[in-house]
Amino acid sequence: MKLGYVCTNYNNSAVTVDAVKTLLANRGHEIRIAVVDNASQQPARDLLRDALCGVPEVTLIFNEENLGYFAGLNTGLRALRALDPGIEWMVVGNNDLLFDADFCDRVEQHSAALGAYPVISPDIVTEDGEHQNPHVISGIGRFREFMYDVYYSNYYVGRLVLLAARLLRSLVDRPDELQWRVEQTIYQGHGSCYLLTPRYFRLFTELPARTFLVYEEYFLSLQLSEAGEKLLYTPALRVTHRWHSTLSQLPSRTWWALAKASHKEYRKYVRVLG
Repeated sequence: MKLGYVCTNYNNSAVTVDAVKTLLANRGHEIRIAVVDNASQQPARDLLRDALCGVPEVTLIFNEENLGYFAGLNTGLRALRALDPGIEWMVVGNNDLLFDADFCDRVEQHSAALGAYPVISPDIVTEDGEHQNPHVISGIGRFREFMYDVYYSNYYVGRLVLLAARLLRSLVDRPDELQWRVEQTIYQGHGSCYLLTPRYFRLFTELPARTFLVYEEYFLSLQLSEAGEKLLYTPALRVTHRWHSTLSQLPSRTWWALAKASHKEYRKYVRVLG
């Protein structure tokens, strides 16, 4: 089958190269990959060129500015679909993913059922063995929404909220991920990896890039719901997520400020008190 993969890269090119290699290890399929570099430092760009420039399945795109996550992915989507309009199955997401050697086989095996939905969320498993999907099955509670506001009220308050959440993890974790064995439609899938099906491209031209970073899961869910569509989680597809190798490259305060701007945009659509 034809399958595309688009990821963004920001100063962690070695991780990107690993993701590309694991996907290309899927034999017997026509794979095209677009790596979108979001204005990395020159050594990271050089590493990408040295490792991937001669790989015929890979298209490298070097942005002069950091466009953010979904906007960067859209750049790669446009490039791949212009290169080959026949690519109708597209993995989009992080660069810190590892693909099983039978990933494409499994997409092809389940394509009839998966193709009834525009977006598929796979079973995403961290290197520590934690399942990150299904991310949000039916909705986010008001108390959690309120804590989001507290987190983004002040940088130092936010650090305290994070510390408390880590110390009380068993109390604050959502139980949704415990249903990772169950295929079901869900409200939001984990943003590190999605599979866009041919149905997606019949309905939309690109991902909803309304924020620079974070809350992409919500706006993708909104895009689908406004079109009367749903997102499917399936454990039939599995990827490994090398958790947070991208975000660790951003200074924590910088990341918080970017996320706060996205939170303000999110609050235009979702209010704590409705």
